[in-house]
Amino acid sequence: MFSEAFLTELADRNDIVDVVSEYVSLGKRSGANYFGLCPFHNEKTPSFSVSPDKQIYYCFGCGKGGGVINFIMEIDQLTFSEAVERLAKRAGIPVPEQENDAQSRRRARIYEVNKAAALYFHEQLNSPVGAAARDYVAKRQISRKTATSFGLGYAPDSYDTFVKAMLAKGFSLSELSDADLIRPGSKGGTYSTFRNRLMFPVIDVRGNVAGFSGRIIGDGEPKYLNTRDTLVFTKGRLLFGLNLARKSKRDYIILVEGNVDVVSLHQAGFDSTVASLGTSLTKEQAQLLSRYKKEVILAYDSDGAGLKASQRAIDILEKLDVKVKVLRWEGAKDPDEYIKMRGGDAFQNLIDKSESQIDYRLMNIEKKYNLAVPEQKVDFLREATKLIASFPGSVERQVYSVRVAELAGIPADAVSKEVSQQRRRLLSGARREAERSSRPVNTIQPPDKTVKYENLPSATAEEGIIRLLYLEPSLAGEAEASISRADFTSEALGHLYSLLLERIQANRAVNTTVLSEVLSASEMNLLVSIMNKPENLSNAKNTLQDYIKTIKEQQELSQNSPDLRSLADQLKNSGKGYRS
Repeated sequence: MFSEAFLTELADRNDIVDVVSEYVSLGKRSGANYFGLCPFHNEKTPSFSVSPDKQIYYCFGCGKGGGVINFIMEIDQLTFSEAVERLAKRAGIPVPEQENDAQSRRRARIYEVNKAAALYFHEQLNSPVGAAARDYVAKRQISRKTATSFGLGYAPDSYDTFVKAMLAKGFSLSELSDADLIRPGSKGGTYSTFRNRLMFPVIDVRGNVAGFSGRIIGDGEPKYLNTRDTLVFTKGRLLFGLNLARKSKRDYIILVEGNVDVVSLHQAGFDSTVASLGTSLTKEQAQLLSRYKKEVILAYDSDGAGLKASQRAIDILEKLDVKVKVLRWEGAKDPDEYIKMRGGDAFQNLIDKSESQIDYRLMNIEKKYNLAVPEQKVDFLREATKLIASFPGSVERQVYSVRVAELAGIPADAVSKEVSQQRRRLLSGARREAERSSRPVNTIQPPDKTVKYENLPSATAEEGIIRLLYLEPSLAGEAEASISRADFTSEALGHLYSLLLERIQANRAVNTTVLSEVLSASEMNLLVSIMNKPENLSNAKNTLQDYIKTIKEQQELSQNSPDLRSLADQLKNSGKGYRS
């Protein structure tokens, strides 16, 4: 545990607006808060708020919230201790020693063993045992300088050579297992996870070796083998090459499929290239990309799988504030092969002529149909107009309506009319969804689906008591004398209530900074959602008593007539026949 004095100083030295702005583009201040696109879920309309006065953030869309420590924990997937260390380093203040943080120590040791393994693999690549791997590197025309820049290495074709080397360096079998560098054998014992493979260290944006991707030398399956999920490595949250690409002066990220593509393009001067570790692009990876560049150029392989991967990536990226373009080339299966055949200037020309994701998607729709066949022409128009109707800009819709009309050989007015009808249907559906989400029962319920209020009037009052205690800790004595945790209908709210009481009675601070250490992410989200609701403190004691009275009345109502309790809730939520 860290002292409250240290945590308070840490928060004071890391203003939440400044910290969040390093990850999120915040617009001009609106009222008391700044707003931007939420980094934790896909959205097109900013619902992510940052309060400089309260030093908290909260997303009205996904419900995530907390203080500056919570933000760093959530966005960089760190433990509490690691987030504290990150912020302390940012502020230039020393971190006091902390006890009983076994998981943080495990994470630190995984990073250490991964670093040692990367150095070992690199040494092996340059030793006699790595001759075949060096031949492969030379065959792929990767220079020694580039291989060193990426830390390429070689895992010997042996079950235990690597293990013995790591044990000699002071690492234990359990630590090697934690890092997925060894795996249990079918007949007992362990064996090296990576054998006879060209090793690509996966380095995160902080410079830590998080894991590895290994390509088999010669024949064998799987062709690529990645580290399994560990405390520091989740394949869907990392991008190969981003540690280098984020420093590029280019205004865009080039997204490719393979590690060798990344290495080859960097060597050719395209130093903003990354790969998604052999998986389809994930939402987390897309959000990571959007922190560094606002334009992504897709350069996936030209085969069927590459086309599908491009479409999936477009679907994810277009939901973020990211401009998407797609490269199209002929005569080569991937960017690496194209660079070797045509050179860097030709590849730059491809980038200069890259088409928007809209053109790319329309082209793919057109490819699916034979427009000389009337039935297929109708199907083409139906799918194309549905796509155009989803475009937010009226000019975009008009321009592409004319293009589709030309492709189909029909009047532009007919396409524009169909697009307008599709647009009305889309907007109508969006309005219905907005109405459903804005009903009282939904707005009162917490955004976190794991928490559900069974008694809405009582839960609203329970939230009010928590809010008052947070803002006016002097009310703790009066609250404790009148109501207990057992009176709360929500277990989650009862827990927050008892925690606040306990801290106030012990003369300990009550704020998101110190509570970050004791509350789970969902509990912090709930607390911040409560704090984002208005509260009148001009007559706080009377307000407290009103909340307590409501809870007692709801208790009596539930005990005396459960059916009446249910009916009252239904009437109140429908807005008919009941007023509190």
